[in-house]
Amino acid sequence: MSKRRATATVSKILNFSCVDGPGNRLVIFLQGCNYQCKNCHNPHTIGNCNHCGDCVAPCPANALSISEGKIRWNAELCTHCDRCLEACPNQSNPKTQQKGVDDVLQLIRKHQLFLSGVTVSGGEATLQLPFIVELFSAIKADPALHHLTCMVDTNGSLSQTGWEKLLPVLDGAMVDLKAWQEETHQWLTGRSHHRVMQTLDWLSQHDKLEEIRLLHIPGITDFEQEIDALAHFLASLPERTTVRLNAFQHHGVVGEALAWKACSQEQIESLASALRQRGIETLYREPML
Repeated sequence: MSKRRATATVSKILNFSCVDGPGNRLVIFLQGCNYQCKNCHNPHTIGNCNHCGDCVAPCPANALSISEGKIRWNAELCTHCDRCLEACPNQSNPKTQQKGVDDVLQLIRKHQLFLSGVTVSGGEATLQLPFIVELFSAIKADPALHHLTCMVDTNGSLSQTGWEKLLPVLDGAMVDLKAWQEETHQWLTGRSHHRVMQTLDWLSQHDKLEEIRLLHIPGITDFEQEIDALAHFLASLPERTTVRLNAFQHHGVVGEALAWKACSQEQIESLASALRQRGIETLYREPML
């Protein structure tokens, strides 16, 4: 067996999750994102730590220090108060860890009897594609793990060449469609949505589109105004694809998005009803009060 070399910068690992794909899943959140979404609920996953040291003094538990120009995190002292995340000028996280494929496999084996699969999320997970390909390949090659489904949660910005590398070991992808119109998407994320639409089309052709997610921000996103075009597009997706509506809330957001109105239960139900009238069944999570 060849030595596994791929590593990833990991922000967090959830041993069990029922909201990151079908069934009970182990979720690996990778650090770093190529979008600058105004509505990001995890802005501390966007940047990578540049070891500036601004997070050290605000830590009330003294869990952070700087040595030889590098931030050191003491997990045993950390109380996860997140003062360091608030202090960071780089939208980063000083508590990230470098994990190798074998490190993650060891954790998966520990919980395998309780898992339906593994999801790699972010940030934007596909920025660390070699790690994902090697991890999923190892899972599929392991007789004790190969029954686990391997999925990616993504903003859809990966190139077709990248998806082709992942295809042999990918069971499904969950893709966020941030807005329907290019202009709205560009304003909201800082990036074009052309690659996203190409990704949705490519995944559909290869029957790998597990879920498409629409975040409803009343008065900001354009799904209501473009309901006919949106419904026509959603109707063209594979039958296996789940359409999930999420209601915008303020948890985790920063900047101008804090002034946007949260999406109410009535508003998310209204969007679901409008799509249902056009033949599109959706799943949606009721907003948390």
